[in-house]
Amino acid sequence: MESTQPVPEPFVLSLGAVLAAAGLDPHDVLAIRHTYKESGLPSRAAATPERVLAYTREQHHVGKFPKEPARHWLIFMGEGGRRSRLTAVYENRGEVVAERTERYRYYDVASVPLLASLEERLVVEWSADPVNWAKRGPLASRFPVLEIADPTTEAFPGFDHVLLSYGDLQSMVTETRYAGWRTALQAVRGIYLIADETAGQCYVGKADGERGVLGRWEAYARDGHGGNVALRDALELDPAQPERYTFSLLRVFGSTTPPAQIDAAEKHYKEALMTRRFGLNRN
Repeated sequence: MESTQPVPEPFVLSLGAVLAAAGLDPHDVLAIRHTYKESGLPSRAAATPERVLAYTREQHHVGKFPKEPARHWLIFMGEGGRRSRLTAVYENRGEVVAERTERYRYYDVASVPLLASLEERLVVEWSADPVNWAKRGPLASRFPVLEIADPTTEAFPGFDHVLLSYGDLQSMVTETRYAGWRTALQAVRGIYLIADETAGQCYVGKADGERGVLGRWEAYARDGHGGNVALRDALELDPAQPERYTFSLLRVFGSTTPPAQIDAAEKHYKEALMTRRFGLNRN
């Protein structure tokens, strides 16, 4: 005889349950989600505890930040998609009125160990509106917990075997588990290939800046076009276009390689792969 009992909903651990276990009232909590961008925290390497604190305590008069923020601030760093990793908890001791300017308010905040055992381990899924990066505690309490664990490590496969989807690229430049990748890619200059897996068109580019291949690919992860004309045009026509790209390396060079040698290699691959005639290169 079949049971008529309703099937229970699967249990989902929420951020609210974590707050309750720590004795934190959601009304005393503000959740803040930072992402990597040039105007604030340009990269994971730049997001030192001191810089994150300095960046967080400065807030615009007009914006999404509450006028009277809660006492405890949970600081998350965005990873791929809506994944958000807890990186610190601050105690807000109030605005420092003497530092106020026409544009900014500054708060006296200090790191506190309220959730120290969960820092860099707790990952939640932000709400479907990640543009709203400051969430009051009662709303943030609904965020599902995705994991509580030391970040897994993704082994770097070697330069000849690098092949990343756009989603993987965004994860690589931000997530702790890709630390080895970032170290390797920052250490070299190189010629890279972006392939449109739908249309089959390719773009050949060079990475010869101070932060090597990593620095160049961070730009694509941020905006989907990296400043390239054809890729920017494609993005304007279809905002989902970057999701069709895969990233790989054609050749790598040491950090002291003469720029002329890198330029010559870039020219060679553009001609060999005919990316000016049939692909996405415009020069």
